[in-house]
Amino acid sequence: MKKFKFTIHGNNYEVEIQGFDENIAKVEVNGTLYDVEVHRELKTTKTPTLVRIENPQPSRKEQKIPRQVSKTVNTAVKAPLPGTILQVLVKEGDTVSLGQRLLTMEAMKMENNVLSEKSGTIQAVRVKSGDIVSQNDILIEIA
Repeated sequence: MKKFKFTIHGNNYEVEIQGFDENIAKVEVNGTLYDVEVHRELKTTKTPTLVRIENPQPSRKEQKIPRQVSKTVNTAVKAPLPGTILQVLVKEGDTVSLGQRLLTMEAMKMENNVLSEKSGTIQAVRVKSGDIVSQNDILIEIA
């Protein structure tokens, strides 16, 4: 198989590996056969080993998320599809309820009703009949 030359303490040795049987190698050294137990070879890699520092557990106080209450939260009613506004049914200052029809628009050759997503007061109407809108354009703001 493979032949090697070794020099140990000034003595030269010719070594030939005859074969392997699991972790035992048949080795011939200067004409004498030996059974040598082979230990697992440790390979050094060029890739660095990543060491991760364990993060400390948050305290009870840090685990609680502070609740933020906003006094005025406007909800923007957006266009679900690109289309043309046919009819606006509300005006600024009107009070609307959840699910109430706000306007009708034509999109993909069909009339679509745009409904209120919450109860509240109309803060702004940004479109009028005949306007062409793109998807996600803000149509109405409800507070």
